Amino acid sequence: MLVEFAETEAKIKACYQVMQHLRPHIKEEEFVARIRRQEKLGYRLAYLEVSSRVIAVAGFRFGENLAWGRFLYVDDLVTLADFRSQGFGAHLLSWLRDLAVREGCAQLHLDSGTQRKDAHRFYEREGLTVTGLHFVVDTRPADSGVEIKPRS
Repeated sequence: MLVEFAETEAKIKACYQVMQHLRPHIKEEEFVARIRRQEKLGYRLAYLEVSSRVIAVAGFRFGENLAWGRFLYVDDLVTLADFRSQGFGAHLLSWLRDLAVREGCAQLHLDSGTQRKDAHRFYEREGLTVTGLHFVVDTRPADSGVEIKPRS
C-alpha cells in the first residue's frame, strides 16, 4: 500500500469524498480552498487508493511546544466505511508514525470526539493512549450564524 500526498487540486478534490464522512460540515466547493489555506500553516493531506479510488485520508501537521517538544499532530484520519477493518487505517497511522520518527518528532498526537467509540478502540489497538481531555469555548458572537462543531 502506497501512501501519497494530495498536492494537486485534482488529488485534493479526490480526498473530499472520504473526508466528508469525518467533516460533514465542510462543503465540497470549499474543500480545496480550505486545504490550501491550511497548507500555508503546515497542514499536509495524505491518502491511500484502491483501484484508483481514494479510500483513506489523513490530514496532519508538525509542531513544537513546551509540553510535547516536536510532534506530529493528526487533525483528520478517516477510512471509508466499506474499507474499515481491512488494515488501511492501520497502515496510514503506521505511515504517520514512521514519518514522525523520520522528522525528529518525540510524539504523535490526535484528538477524537468522545462519541467516536469505534475510533477509540482502533487507536488503542494501534498503541495510542488516552492522556487528557480537550476543552473548547466558542469565541464568536452569538449572532454570528456560525456553529462550532465538536472535533472528531
